[in-house]
Amino acid sequence: MKAVTFEPETDRFTVAEQATPQPGPHDVLIRVDACGLNPVDAKIRLWKSFAPDMRSGWVPGLDVSGHIVAVGDEVTSWQAGDRVLCHGDMFRPHGGFAEYTVQRAAALVGHPDIPAPEAAATPCAGWTAWRALVDKMHAGRHDSLFIAGGSGGVGSFAIQIARHLGVNPIVVSCSQRNHDYVTSLGATHTIDYRSEDVIERVREITAGAGVTLAVDAVGPETDRIVAECLAFEGQMVELVDVARPADYRDVFSRGLSFHQLSLGSGHRNGTEALRTLVAAGTAFSELLEADAIAVPRLGTIDIDQVGDALDAMLAQHTVGKIVMVTQ
Repeated sequence: MKAVTFEPETDRFTVAEQATPQPGPHDVLIRVDACGLNPVDAKIRLWKSFAPDMRSGWVPGLDVSGHIVAVGDEVTSWQAGDRVLCHGDMFRPHGGFAEYTVQRAAALVGHPDIPAPEAAATPCAGWTAWRALVDKMHAGRHDSLFIAGGSGGVGSFAIQIARHLGVNPIVVSCSQRNHDYVTSLGATHTIDYRSEDVIERVREITAGAGVTLAVDAVGPETDRIVAECLAFEGQMVELVDVARPADYRDVFSRGLSFHQLSLGSGHRNGTEALRTLVAAGTAFSELLEADAIAVPRLGTIDIDQVGDALDAMLAQHTVGKIVMVTQ
């Protein structure tokens, strides 16, 4: 089969021919129809040291849309021909940037009734946004929300989920050129983080109270700003780094709460953790099928273009969502 491989000795992506992998007893073999590109895939050279078994010929690619062609001996919940969607385990070697991939049967979600490229664009960013707003913070009509990095993948889906849940206002920080875009998704207020005081603007929008919920999808040092935007007993989800409550102002007296979220950790913390991943995917797919959420700015490439696209993503030269298609 044809596959995009990562070579840990050279930090390069290469297109190569490989033998089709075979599923273990609890796995399935999937014919890949589409696979989404994500920053975590591009950053493999930064996290490779955490995968001690990584070797030459490693195939990345987490967000897979495809059809099952074979099942392991212990698999009873799926069968050949089933159309499935998944967010794979970054520490397994046979990912989705290939014609075939091996995935754990327990991690699969029934495919939503939408085209493969749209489905493959959603797991990493969309399921993360769902878990942040619903599983962690239980967002609802009584809430207000601030998203740092609202024009990115997670932010774009978080805006739409918040709109669906009745959250108001939905305040988003991003560059000026993306203000119309996030507004079209449902943001009620936009802040240009380059030219405006984000904390001051959030306070102004919320009549001095701050927001009840916040998501940091940007990372280092932005967490301080996001925490300062919270109202009394507000909640923040940190997606990029580690929350540092001891470094934020008056955390105890303001009664603030902080959550960590790593979608892929669902693969490494037991059966219940994996169920949270599948539940998020199932719920998000229902919103996709109901047209409550759309996949914005979608571009497709073929397997030979994946390496260059991942390099561009690492250099932050990518706009919108890119998906590899095999047909």
